[in-house]
Amino acid sequence: MKKDSLEKHFKDTLKGGGFINNQELAWTLVSEAPKTVHELEVKVGCFFDRAENGKIHQKAFAGQSFDRTVHVADLSGIQIVSRMTDQIFAREITVFEETRGLDLLRSKDEERIVGAILSNIRTGEIFVVNAKVTIVATGGSASMYKISAPSFDKTGDGMAMCFRAGAEFVDMEMVQFHPTGLIAGRSRLNGSLLEEGLRGSGARLYNGLGERFMERYDPEHLERSTRDRVARSCFMEIMAGRGTENSAVYLDASHLGAEFVEENFPGMVERVKDIGKDLAREKVEVTPTAHYQMGGVGIDTRCQCNLKGLLVCGEDAGGTHGANRLGGNGICESTVYGRKAGDVAADLALEEDMHPYLDSQAEKIRMRWLKPFLQGSGENVYEIRDEIEDLMWEKAGLVRNGSKLTEAAHRLDQLLEKIDSAYVADRYRAQYNMEWNNIIDVTNLITVCRMVVNSARCREESRGAHYREDFPETDNEGWLKNIYQKMGDGFQLELTQKPVVLNRFKREEIEDRFFEKVKQH
Repeated sequence: MKKDSLEKHFKDTLKGGGFINNQELAWTLVSEAPKTVHELEVKVGCFFDRAENGKIHQKAFAGQSFDRTVHVADLSGIQIVSRMTDQIFAREITVFEETRGLDLLRSKDEERIVGAILSNIRTGEIFVVNAKVTIVATGGSASMYKISAPSFDKTGDGMAMCFRAGAEFVDMEMVQFHPTGLIAGRSRLNGSLLEEGLRGSGARLYNGLGERFMERYDPEHLERSTRDRVARSCFMEIMAGRGTENSAVYLDASHLGAEFVEENFPGMVERVKDIGKDLAREKVEVTPTAHYQMGGVGIDTRCQCNLKGLLVCGEDAGGTHGANRLGGNGICESTVYGRKAGDVAADLALEEDMHPYLDSQAEKIRMRWLKPFLQGSGENVYEIRDEIEDLMWEKAGLVRNGSKLTEAAHRLDQLLEKIDSAYVADRYRAQYNMEWNNIIDVTNLITVCRMVVNSARCREESRGAHYREDFPETDNEGWLKNIYQKMGDGFQLELTQKPVVLNRFKREEIEDRFFEKVKQH
């Protein structure tokens, strides 16, 4: 019987990432995952599901040559967050509830990050936290697309803060679309995930004609192909007119047996039940949904970036996954690198002195964010957000081309000017002022969108989650590169390209060995 190994997990991650991963980050991810799982159980109290032999059960996710995803039923992330929250409450840790970041603060000598300026959503108060070390881990901004899986307020705040502070980003064109987002009309559930374990367990995809269309796109792996391939296949079926009446495809798990589905995917069953459907007994309409950003702030294996005093981890950081994230590697990354960032921050806090910030800098930031209250009229933030979502979906989504990306870039520059003129109708209330908070959200969203589009225009090939219909082939001779960018003068984008560092494995050593056949349940 063949056994899994760290090396096999590592090679799967590189192959899934189109070979542009930062190999040191990817190796740290896979090599430190087992000890992180152990710590989550022993120290945090997050007990993962067990197999019949008492060992931790591992289920199948797409792109994996072995079933290796550790889980708690089908809602692992929620369980981990809940147990981590318990650990915070059990300690004397100051928590600012209902508080958001506005911007990072630099030291008086401009050489390091020394904390952040924050806003209490409940009271409207803006205040400063001076810190020896700052960690940014706020998640990505997939909500820039009209169909997306994250919560509505996941708008790239951390990335935008890092950008304005001068951080360098890598491969921002790489945005993952999950193949199976729930179709739920105008409900907030529209675009929410039906998890990959369903396809890993044998659930099938059909188009509106009843054809199992993955037989056309990846006859060897079918629904267990990598996310980028399955999502793009779904999109192409819909665009070819073979989708359902609601511009979707069908996910069918009914043949697995109602008892199996209800026992193994209770969270997904409940989610589908909320829109009046029965996942265990009937096919359900799904569509690709914006889910995850592989690009982000460039970091090293200690979560440090080009700015002293700043650590970045999770979806705010880039490089680990390359051009496409494998299923199961997302929670793995957030726990491995979250743990790493915490350990490094603790060490640095003991070594570093507290550095002061400029009061004038903090005041300038405060006044910039309060500007919408000072304008008696201006642009409507909700209209701007709606336009962004449509613009990104149509011109910078699953299938891209140069002319549409150029149009998107030009319009985003205009929208950046428009959001600066947005105003708050209720000018005399800062407490729970959601219009003001939406202006902050959309400002950050546009900031990240510009980086995504700029990088996508630059990469004139197709690789992983980035597909250019005008450059449909992967060009390993010319584009085995990472694309870096940071803020230049006048909020412009400075872009550079660097060859991928292949310090552990070269592409040729892995490419001709396609994923081993995975066993079906």
